[in-house]
Amino acid sequence: MIHIPKTEYARRRKALMAQMEPNSIAILPAAAVAIRNRDVEHVYRQDSDFQYLSGFPEPQAVIVLLPGRAHGEYVLFCRERNAERELWDGLRAGQEGAIRDFGADDAFPINDIDDILPGLIEGRDRVYSAMGSNAEFDRHLMEWINVIRSKAHLGAQPPNEFVALDHLLHDMRLYKSAAEVKVMREAARISCQAHIRAMQASRVGLYEYSLEAELDYEFRKGGAKMPAYGSIVAAGRNGCILHYQQNDAPLKDGDLVLIDAGCEIDCYASDITRTWPVNGRFSPEQKAIYELVLASQVAAFAEIAPNKHWNQAHEATVRVITTGLVALGLLQGEVDELIASEAYKAFYMHRAGHWLGMDVHDVGEYKVGGEWRVLEVGMALTVEPGIYIAPDNLNVAKKWRGIGVRIEDDVVVTKNGCEILTLGAPKSVAEIEALMAAAQVHAA
Repeated sequence: MIHIPKTEYARRRKALMAQMEPNSIAILPAAAVAIRNRDVEHVYRQDSDFQYLSGFPEPQAVIVLLPGRAHGEYVLFCRERNAERELWDGLRAGQEGAIRDFGADDAFPINDIDDILPGLIEGRDRVYSAMGSNAEFDRHLMEWINVIRSKAHLGAQPPNEFVALDHLLHDMRLYKSAAEVKVMREAARISCQAHIRAMQASRVGLYEYSLEAELDYEFRKGGAKMPAYGSIVAAGRNGCILHYQQNDAPLKDGDLVLIDAGCEIDCYASDITRTWPVNGRFSPEQKAIYELVLASQVAAFAEIAPNKHWNQAHEATVRVITTGLVALGLLQGEVDELIASEAYKAFYMHRAGHWLGMDVHDVGEYKVGGEWRVLEVGMALTVEPGIYIAPDNLNVAKKWRGIGVRIEDDVVVTKNGCEILTLGAPKSVAEIEALMAAAQVHAA
C-alpha cells in the first residue's frame, strides 16, 4: 500500500515552523473519538490537519511545535502503553513509539499535559492554534494560559497574541507534493475499479444498496479502510437529488443510475461520479443530456492550467451546458442573456468543482483579495458538471423529466495543464454500453 513517507511529515513541520513568528508555539489536538450510539464508536479517522503534520493515527494526542527549542522542536503528547487496554482496543505507540516511529523529538503522556504544557507555552509571545474548531480544546488552552497568568506576579510571561493556525496550514495543504499525488492516484485507481464493478453488476430488479455493496467490496479489497464520504447511489429521479444518501430504491428498467463515490487512502480522498443506464442502453434523451454534460467537462479540462483562474473551468461548463440546453429546446433565449440571468441554474445549480485532498471538500481559499485564485502546479480539484431535470418540471416535455446526470473526475494542475487521475473509469456512451453488454453476456 502506498503511504506518505515519514520524511514528508518532517518537511511539512519544518515548512510550517519557518512561517511562524519567532518565539512562538503551535498547538494542535487529534480528532476526538466519535460515538455512534451508546458505547459503540465510529471507526476512528484522524483530524486532517493533525494527520498532515504527524501521520500519527491515534486519538487523545496533541502536537506541539516550538521553533528554536534546544531540546527539540516537535513535542507529541499521546497515550501511554497499557497492556490491558491494548488487549481490548489495539496497540498504542506510546512515548517510545512516538519518537521512534513518528519522528517526535520529545514525547510525554497525555495525562501529564496539564503539568507540562503551560511550561512550554510560558515565555512564548504568540500561540498558533485551531481556534474555533474544537470548543473543548479551546477551553483547555485558556486554562493553560490562565495557569501562566496566575504566576505573572512571580515573573511568568503569558503569550500576548493568539493566531489561527488555519491560514498557514491550509495554504500549505493546497499544494500537493509528488508523494501526495502518488497516494491520490492510488485512491483514484481503486475508486475507478469500484465504479467499473458497479457498472458490471447493474441489473434491473436490484437495489441501490446492491451497487453500494459492490463499491464497498472493491474499496476494501484495494486496501482502503473506508469511503472518503457517504456514497451516493441514486437511481431514476433520485439522481436529481444532489446529496441523495438513502440508497434503498429499486433499479428500474429505463432509468439512469448516478453514483458519486470514492475511497480514501492514507487519509487522501478520491471523488468520482459516473452515470449510466440501469439496463445498459441509453435512451435518446438520456444520451443527449449525458453527452452535453461530458462535452462541458472536456471544455472545463481545457481551462485548468497554471495562470488560469479558479472560475474559468466553471464558466466553460456553464457556456457549454447553456448552449446545449437551448439547442435541445430545454431553455429558450439568447445564450449570453441566459448566462447573465443564470437561467441555467434551473438545471445546473452547483459549481463545477472543489479543492480535493485530505478532505473531500479540501481546505484552501477560492478567492484571494476578492479575486478568483490563480491555479498553480500541485493544486488538486474535482471537475463535476451536471444536468438535473426535476421530475415535476412542467416547463419541459415529459420525456426529459427525471433525468439526472453528473460526471466527475479528479485532476492535479501540472506545468502544461492538468493530469486527470480518474481516467480508469469509463465515461463515453460507447465505452459504458460496451462494458455493460459484455458483463451481461458473461452473467448469462
